[in-house]
Amino acid sequence: MPTSVTKLLDTDDSEIEPTIVCTEIEMPGVPELSLIIPAYNEARGIRRTLDATQSYLNDQRISYEIIVAADGNDGTREIVAEMGRRDPRLSVLGSAERGGKGRGIRAGVARARGRIVGFADADYKTPIEELAKILPWFDQGFDVVIGSRGMADSKIERPAALYRRLGSKAFAMGLRLAIGLWDIADTQCGFKFFRGETARDLFARQRIDGYMFDVEILHLAQQLGYRIQQVGVRWQDDGDSRLNLLSGNWQNMLDIFRIRFASMRGAVAESRELEEEQTCLKRAA
Repeated sequence: MPTSVTKLLDTDDSEIEPTIVCTEIEMPGVPELSLIIPAYNEARGIRRTLDATQSYLNDQRISYEIIVAADGNDGTREIVAEMGRRDPRLSVLGSAERGGKGRGIRAGVARARGRIVGFADADYKTPIEELAKILPWFDQGFDVVIGSRGMADSKIERPAALYRRLGSKAFAMGLRLAIGLWDIADTQCGFKFFRGETARDLFARQRIDGYMFDVEILHLAQQLGYRIQQVGVRWQDDGDSRLNLLSGNWQNMLDIFRIRFASMRGAVAESRELEEEQTCLKRAA
């Protein structure tokens, strides 16, 4: 890998040997991993998250790009842009207006070039080290590998408040009655990864801008026959939920029904196409 050489001490070479720092630089190409980090007003912690993430990926010698999808007006985009000027593997997109987590990740996937494409939350509720549990499953033929708080080997280091846990259980029952996904223990953990071509296919079809985009993606993946693996991960609550319990959950429920009706329309259209194909075959016979 090429290196850049920076001379830090400019002196006469006969007196003092100059200090040389060699820095490895990623050359353009297809990285092993494209990691999208959605962020809404995360200026307080985004630098810490990026530093920890890059430190791990560098130590593992994984070629990567990190795309931060940052909405809000607290300076998050400016912080990431400044970091990106020093490291071209970092980039940022977004606007001052809140477009939604689903929309931000959809835009990030459209930009991503990696062989594996995934996303992890900016608040670092699941540490990047859990990636070591995720990647081997792609070698086993899976197309989608998702972190889960609901598996036997999941480790909840700091649980959410009781009222949020109860609300989540009730909501999960409602969405399963409406859509299915009974075999998915945890649809909402923000640590999901896909083969690159799978991610681009799914997110090109995905339409929900808000929090229920996870549900839509998993529903689409099942409908299209992609192989999904669930992996227990470490997770801790930080107490900083951006979801309003009343208006937020009302919007989530509306989005659940949007996903349901879109699925029904797709089934009707597929049925009509099959009937037309069968009619054509009968006429040809």
